[in-house]
Amino acid sequence: PCNSDAHMELTTEKPSSSARKEPPASSGPRPAASFSPSPAAAAPKSMEQLEEEEEAKDSFDVDVSVTNPEKVGQYLPPAPSLCWSQHETSLPMFRNKTFSVRRRFSDFLGLYEKMSVKSSLHGCVIPPPPEKSVMGMTKVKVGKDDPSSAEFLERRRAALERYLQRVVCHPLLLQDPDVREFLEKEELPRAVNTQALSGAGFLKMINKASDAVNKMTIKMNESDTWFEDKLQEVESEEQQLRKLHAVVDSLVNHRKELCGNTAVFAKSMAMLGNSEDNTALSRALSQLAEVEDKMEQLHQEQAASDFFIFAELLADYIRLLGAVRGCFDQRMRAWQRWQEAQSTLQKKREAEAKLLWANKPDKLQQAKEEITEWEAKVTQYERDFDRIGVTVRKEVLRFEVRFVVVVCKHNIQSGSSSLAEPTTSREFTFPRMATE
Repeated sequence: PCNSDAHMELTTEKPSSSARKEPPASSGPRPAASFSPSPAAAAPKSMEQLEEEEEAKDSFDVDVSVTNPEKVGQYLPPAPSLCWSQHETSLPMFRNKTFSVRRRFSDFLGLYEKMSVKSSLHGCVIPPPPEKSVMGMTKVKVGKDDPSSAEFLERRRAALERYLQRVVCHPLLLQDPDVREFLEKEELPRAVNTQALSGAGFLKMINKASDAVNKMTIKMNESDTWFEDKLQEVESEEQQLRKLHAVVDSLVNHRKELCGNTAVFAKSMAMLGNSEDNTALSRALSQLAEVEDKMEQLHQEQAASDFFIFAELLADYIRLLGAVRGCFDQRMRAWQRWQEAQSTLQKKREAEAKLLWANKPDKLQQAKEEITEWEAKVTQYERDFDRIGVTVRKEVLRFEVRFVVVVCKHNIQSGSSSLAEPTTSREFTFPRMATE
């Protein structure tokens, strides 16, 4: 068996109103803005007003970083673990101000599974963890010093860091006991049923297929068009971003190919310059090789920037849209439970009427008890449906304001500046061959 070690740092501090830190993938927690269940109850607000309200509600920042992935064991792939430190006591829920912990990759998946099954978190946008990559893990196991293995580890480390940042920045998830245990407890029980190819994995696939069939066959009588409109927006946006992600991924691959071809060209020019008898031409070819080396480095930096800023951001956003879509599915399942309970209650009442008509008092008491039981269930399921609906409204608002406006805008601006950086911050002197 194998796990791997890494280092994670978490900082909790109160930022000033004039200076705020904006991490590229996540920022500080903002309490979910209140949203009235009735669309007509509140006046419409612009995204700028909502963004200002979210900024005003900040009370502290929680910065988490996952670092230093280390492989422990011979056969299994490494999974980053983490340590974190808390600099101020603005969060009394944590026992210590500074401590460190180590976590396997399966621990991250196990944390997500625990949060997903909690009824108290139904309707919440639970950030999805990075998916397991069988191909990437195979490369890590086979090639020790393979550059693709190092790239895979860095990609996984960054993805786990962004996942954990989103979890601790959520005001409800941060209060969850399993999240606090994940951050604080020295050792966690080994997470089970997280293997990509396992019986539990196939069972999840079957459950997802069953949910998809139920979604197609069950028509929900929606009384609030807000949910229908938002769900259509989410599905349309997810479909368009998948196409955009494919284009950006192709761009990254082309940049990597250009980087490799530039390196080959630079090496060829250097070899040609060394073999050239003409001194001026040899010097010009050598200078051209140096310029191409610098160009190769620029292409490499730009490919990495495109990958981590654009491609990874889009992939995260697509997974988050899937989580948002899952909130609407949870609301539909809550409505389905409510309707099924109402149908069962109606059948119980009809059975009671038949017993009264048949004059069977011996079974009448049991029928009344069952009616009372199902009346309580109907009331509870109706409350659950209303509660999940309110939560979905808040979560969609929080997602739109917080992630789309704040995080995406920041990352796109960073990506745009990185595109302009090579032309503004570096100047190359191209060689000129002197005439002899």
